[in-house]
Amino acid sequence: MEDLSIYLKSTYYIDYNTPSVSKLSKEIVAPYPDEKAKAIFNFVRDKIPYTPYSPFHLPEHYPASRTLKRGEGYCVQKAVLLAALARAHSIPAQLVFADIKNYSIPPKLWNMMKTNIFAFHGYNELYIDGRWIKVTPTFDIGMCQRLNLKPVEFDGHNPAIFHSHDLDGHLHIEYIKDHGHFADLPFETVVNGFRSAYTEDMIKRWMESSLQAEKEW
Repeated sequence: MEDLSIYLKSTYYIDYNTPSVSKLSKEIVAPYPDEKAKAIFNFVRDKIPYTPYSPFHLPEHYPASRTLKRGEGYCVQKAVLLAALARAHSIPAQLVFADIKNYSIPPKLWNMMKTNIFAFHGYNELYIDGRWIKVTPTFDIGMCQRLNLKPVEFDGHNPAIFHSHDLDGHLHIEYIKDHGHFADLPFETVVNGFRSAYTEDMIKRWMESSLQAEKEW
């Protein structure tokens, strides 16, 4: 039997013992006592809107409590929050990272990135029904409606990752490289992965956009 205790701990990043996270975790699942994992997934997917312009370069940008307070985040930050909310209800959770290709990247984001490769996309694995299940809470329903994307739906028991095509049948997401799974956020690995994958100019543009966004919160 796999020792799952490491996937249930509260950490600096997965800080479900923080009062704000602990309180919210109870509120989310209260109406759905038999569908806790699904309720948590839906909350993180839709109540924490996705933004690629979230600050990313310091450790303090990633704790679940910080993302909750900010009210939005990019994929890694949303995955950390989902892990925290799941662990708060004794659902083992870990972080998973992969490079993906987004064929539907919006023009504004393309102008910042100059590539449609997203390095170290962060998502989750939850231990349910005796097995690890991949789930991706990244794109909120509002974003999917605006961009004509097929939302990722999680039934609480089966894998729920990005769809390969959008609602019109066009290519959307391709998983191109797996970086493994982690019990806690490997901050240095992720940020160094960004710096290896992207040009200095792109990192500079991302940092400038995220710092401007942070000033507006």
